[in-house]
Amino acid sequence: MLRRTAFVVGLAAVLAGTGGAAVACPPPWPGLVEDRLTITYHEGTTKTAAVERFVLECHPSGGDHPRAAEACETLDQATRSRAANPFAPVERDAICTFIYGGPQTARITGTWDGREIDAEFDRTNGCEIARWDRLTPALPEVR
Repeated sequence: MLRRTAFVVGLAAVLAGTGGAAVACPPPWPGLVEDRLTITYHEGTTKTAAVERFVLECHPSGGDHPRAAEACETLDQATRSRAANPFAPVERDAICTFIYGGPQTARITGTWDGREIDAEFDRTNGCEIARWDRLTPALPEVR
């Protein structure tokens, strides 16, 4: 509590010295990326199927994801537009079409919007395909 009070008093003194103008300050912990996800993509279920792993950092966008800026924007929109967690699994009682979208699977782990994420994705039915597609290009586009 004492540290926070000292910070507020110090900040007030800085602002008073600038006439109340905003002062550009570096982030409290340089290099800290709050939204950081690891995306592991499996092209199929066989031992020879390709496996890719990407790191996606957002705010600012970075990492080695090939479409980082677009992926961050997609995840931001999914987070804003849905009251539910966009990483949440399909509800157990959901009515889904029996459309098979392919053998691809993915797993997303890390931190997003202050929450720990550990989500698995596949394309085994219409609900799972739609869930995957909502997060494309964070997840690879499947043709």
